[in-house]
Amino acid sequence: MASHSDTLVVFFGATAGANGGKLGSDEREIILLVWQIVDLREKKVGKLHECFVKPDTLELTDQCKEETGLTVEDLIKAEPLDKVLLQFQQAVSSEVKCLGRNSYTLLVNSPLIIRQALHPEASKKNIVLPECFFSFVDIRKEFHKCCPNAGPVQKLSLASMLEYVGLPAVSGQMMWVRELRSMVQLTLSILAEPYNHIFSCFESVNYKFDSGTCSKTEPVDSETVIRARGLPWQSSDQDIARFFKGLNIAKGGVALCLNAQGRRNGEALVRFINSEHRDLALERHKHHMGSRYIEVYKATGEEFLKIAGGTSNEVAQFLSKENQVIIRMRGLPFTATPQEVLSFLGPETPVTDGAEGLLFVKYPDGRPTGDAFVLFSCEEYAQNALKKHKQILGKRYIELFRSTAAEVQQVLNRYMSTPLISTLPPSPIVPVPVLTTPPFLPAASSSRDCVRLRGLPYTAGIEDILEFMGEHTVDIKPHGVHMVLNQQGRPSGDAFIQMKSPDKAFLVAQKCHKKTMKDRYVEVFQCSTEEMSIVLMGGTLNRSGLSPPPCLSPPTAYAAFPTPPAILPEALYQPPLLAAPRPPQTTVHSHAHPLAYYPQPHLFMNMNMNYTAYYPSPPVSPSTVGYFAAPPGAVAAAAAVAAQPHHAAASAPSVLPQPGALVRMQGLPYNTGVKDILSFFQGYQYAPDEYSGMVQMSEQARSLIQPKEWLCL
Repeated sequence: MASHSDTLVVFFGATAGANGGKLGSDEREIILLVWQIVDLREKKVGKLHECFVKPDTLELTDQCKEETGLTVEDLIKAEPLDKVLLQFQQAVSSEVKCLGRNSYTLLVNSPLIIRQALHPEASKKNIVLPECFFSFVDIRKEFHKCCPNAGPVQKLSLASMLEYVGLPAVSGQMMWVRELRSMVQLTLSILAEPYNHIFSCFESVNYKFDSGTCSKTEPVDSETVIRARGLPWQSSDQDIARFFKGLNIAKGGVALCLNAQGRRNGEALVRFINSEHRDLALERHKHHMGSRYIEVYKATGEEFLKIAGGTSNEVAQFLSKENQVIIRMRGLPFTATPQEVLSFLGPETPVTDGAEGLLFVKYPDGRPTGDAFVLFSCEEYAQNALKKHKQILGKRYIELFRSTAAEVQQVLNRYMSTPLISTLPPSPIVPVPVLTTPPFLPAASSSRDCVRLRGLPYTAGIEDILEFMGEHTVDIKPHGVHMVLNQQGRPSGDAFIQMKSPDKAFLVAQKCHKKTMKDRYVEVFQCSTEEMSIVLMGGTLNRSGLSPPPCLSPPTAYAAFPTPPAILPEALYQPPLLAAPRPPQTTVHSHAHPLAYYPQPHLFMNMNMNYTAYYPSPPVSPSTVGYFAAPPGAVAAAAAVAAQPHHAAASAPSVLPQPGALVRMQGLPYNTGVKDILSFFQGYQYAPDEYSGMVQMSEQARSLIQPKEWLCL
C-alpha cells in the first residue's frame, strides 16, 4: 500500500511522433491518453478509459501510425488536450469517490509520458495541470525494489518483468490496451503473495524553479550539468526552467552566461538534481523556445561553479532574501548613491528593505562599475521598475533587465576576478647578467595563491595582520607578508600575503573579507603571485585599474648596443617578517670574468617616481626593471659570457659581484644631498671610503631635466 495514497491510476499516453523509449524527444503533441484504476486495499481493478486528443497540428509520423494504428481521421473529432485533462480529472475523482477512497497516485511504465511529453506540452500551451500530475510512481523502479535480481531498471521492460514473475505476455488488441493491461497485471502480481510489495518510490515534479546561491566550495556532480545554447538574450532563469519543465532543476541551478562585455551571450548552464534528469534534458536537444531552437550539450560541474559559484559574503547576504524578483541596472553614473537610485525608481517601485535591497557592483579596488542589482518583493514592483528602462539618471540613461541569482554571482565573480593589472607589453630593455635568482624568490605565476588586504589602518603592523588572519596564519608562506608603502614611504593601507595554496587563499578571502581591524573593516581579495609582484614593483591606480610601472629608457651613450627582447624578472625579493637591515654580504672575487657587479632589481629605485613598496626589509621596492646601467666594456664582457658553450657557462660562478659596483640613480630631486642618498640606501652596504665623494653635482648637471649620478656600492 502506498504511504500517502490508497488508489493507483495506471496511466499511459502516446504522441504523434516517437513513442516508447524516445517518447517526447521530437516535441510531437500527445494524441492519446489511457488509464485504469487499481484499488490497493481490495486489489480490484476499475474500468479502462481511453481518450483521443486532437493536436494543434493534425499530422502523424509513419512510426506513430504503425505503432498505434491511429490515423488523422481518428483525431479530427477529438477534444484538445486541456479538455481531455479535465475529463480525466473528473472521471478519476468520481470513480475514486465511488470506491470510498480519498486519494490516488499515477503509475506509469516510465517517467517519459509525464516529464517529457505532458508537462512540456502543457507549459507551451499555458495549461494548468491538475495536482495529480506532479507526483507519480514508476513501475520499473518499484519492480526493481521488489525483485532486485531482475536486472537494472534501464533494461526492464513490461515483457521481461511479466516473464520474471511467471505471467504470460498480453497479446492481441490495440497497442495501448496491451501496455495498460500489462502494467495492471504486473501491479496486482507484486501486491500479492509472495511479494506483498508496498509502493514507496514516489517521484515528484517541481511546481516552480527556486532561485538561490551556490558556493564555489559546494561539490557539483558533472553528471548533473548541461549547457543550453541559442537562448534569446532576454531569457531569464524562469524562462529556462520553463523550457525544461517536467525536469527538476537544483535550487539556484540556472546560470546565465555573460560575454566579455558583461552581456548575456545566449548560453546557460543548468544543474539538475540527478543524472537521470540530466539525461532527459539532453533529449531536448534542438527543442524550441518560441521560434528559436535550443542546443543542449553536456557540461561539467567545474564550468557551472565558474559561472554560478560565489565567494562574497556581501552577495550571499544580498541573495539570502528568498522569493525576491531581481532587476539589474546598467549604466549608472559612477557617483550614484543608494538614495539617488531609490529616487530614480520612485515610490511606486519600493525596493525590498530600502538601501539594503541594492547591491552595487565594484572592481576589486572599490571603484564602481556602473552596474547594480535591485530586489523587489513582487512581480508588480519589478514590472514598474522595468518601465523605467532607458530613462535618465543624472546625465546617463539607465538600462534595466530581469536578472537571476546566478547572474548576480557571475557578474560579481567577473569583476572581482579581473586581473589587478593589465598585461605588460614587451619593452625594449637590456637584460644584464645580474645575480642568479636566489632560491627564496617567489616564481611569478598566474596561480591565485595570494591575497590582497585593502583598507588597513595606517598604524597596522605585521603583528596586527597576523592577529587579523587568526587561524589562517599557519597557512602563510615563510616571509610571505608584504606591506605596501605610498610615495612618501608611509603605509598605504594595502598589504599582500602569500598563502601555501590557491585553496588557502580562497578560504582567507571568503572568511576574512570585511572583518574589522582597529575599528576599520578590511577588504580581502584573492590574487596571483604575478599580480602581487608587479604591483609591488610600482603598479599604480588609474581609472582602468592598476597599471604596470613605467620602464626607463637606456642612456643614449649605449644606444648603439643591440637591444635584446624584454625579460621580466620572475619574482621579487622575499623580505623577512620582522624589520631588519640586510646583513653584510661576503664579496666574491672572480678573476676569470672581470665583470662589474650589476645590482639586482630590488636595489634599483627611481626616487621621483610614483611607486609602491613592500615592507619591512628594506622599506622600499623597485619601481621598474627597465634598465640597469653598466659601462660598455661590461656589456661586451656579458655578451662574451653569454656566447660561451653551455658547459663552460654552467661551470662559471653564478654570483659575480665586484668591489666598487655602480648603481645609476635617475630622477633625483634637485635639492638632493649626500645625506638624503645615504638615508635612501639605509640597510645596504656601500664602500665607506668612497661615499664622501660619490655625488659631485655641477651647476650644469643641476640644469638637466633628468639629472643622473652614480653611486658606488
